[in-house]
Amino acid sequence: MYQRILVPIDGSPTSIQGLDEAVKLAKLTGGSLRLVHVANELTFATGFEIYTGDVIGMLKEAGEQILSEAKARVQASGIDAATFLFENFGSRVCDVVVDEAKRWNADLIVIGSHGRRGIGRLVIGSDAEQIVRMAPVPVLLVRAPITKANPALAPSRDKAAPAPSAVPT
Repeated sequence: MYQRILVPIDGSPTSIQGLDEAVKLAKLTGGSLRLVHVANELTFATGFEIYTGDVIGMLKEAGEQILSEAKARVQASGIDAATFLFENFGSRVCDVVVDEAKRWNADLIVIGSHGRRGIGRLVIGSDAEQIVRMAPVPVLLVRAPITKANPALAPSRDKAAPAPSAVPT
């Protein structure tokens, strides 16, 4: 069963939701968690190299805080957790997560997913989707809650799906 559960976390409500699911699984299986945060300087690309050192330092500090809070949350549930802060200089977040899953011999990756669709997914991309495609182990995606800010995630209220329309070819 899942003894070594890797959990990428960025501090967002969605990643916390994924973390909470991972804690539930670890309780059921007697497993432990590895919390991973990727400090990605590309998120805050400024174009001014003079600020690079300060930005990277701030990203690392924020990442350490995110991991510290997540570890405390896990340990309050009675689960063992280790943390890993990766400074990402040019790598994709999904590559870092997959590499860490291999290196740590993870049995499972649990990740919160925003569930973006359409243009939002096209513009922003999906690290979760890439992790699913590349992961050497099973991946549990925990979907973001339905909110006013994210109504696209709401299930259809129609009882029956409309029939597909025939398009002559």
